[in-house]
Amino acid sequence: MKIIGIGKNYVSDEAEIEGIKNGAQLIFTKPESTLVTNNKDVVFPSITNELVYEVELVAKIGKTGKDIALADAASYISEIAVGIDYTAKDVLTASRAGKGPWALAKGFDGASPISSFKPVSNFPELNNINFDLVINGEQKQVGNTDFMIYNFSEIISFVSNFMTLVPGDLIFTGTPALGAGEIFKGDHLQASIEGELLLDFKMI
Repeated sequence: MKIIGIGKNYVSDEAEIEGIKNGAQLIFTKPESTLVTNNKDVVFPSITNELVYEVELVAKIGKTGKDIALADAASYISEIAVGIDYTAKDVLTASRAGKGPWALAKGFDGASPISSFKPVSNFPELNNINFDLVINGEQKQVGNTDFMIYNFSEIISFVSNFMTLVPGDLIFTGTPALGAGEIFKGDHLQASIEGELLLDFKMI
């Protein structure tokens, strides 16, 4: 099982998409050990003093595919969840200074809390899914998939050109353009899809 993430994939104004979209998707991977499920609390990682949250929709792959045609790509999604893509910002900054990879900053234990999954059939319009993140009772991020630079199908088709997708693979599809920020020990995070609370945990 692979965890694949896409960076810088949302705009705040849909009119910006055409000028930004050039086919160069920013893709990274995360190990399975980053996952936290069943709304378990997440231990604040000791490797960072600057932990940044990003709420994202997560697509689960339901069948094996390689070099998937754009027109067929949506059919490879079996379920959708909401998750948090954590970044150890100070670790990332240090790595970037040496032109290093994102692996340690994105791949630490607990870096990928995710909710339970909903069947993709619950979402007849993949380009119109609302989701949001509330921290300590305050709404911090609000997203709609119509503001994605690269939609679900484009991500799946692109990634499948490089690696075979198999059932159970997870794709974090990007965070809303506004609202990502720093998280602290004791914070309470709650994320919803279409108003349904699915992810609910604390940093401990």
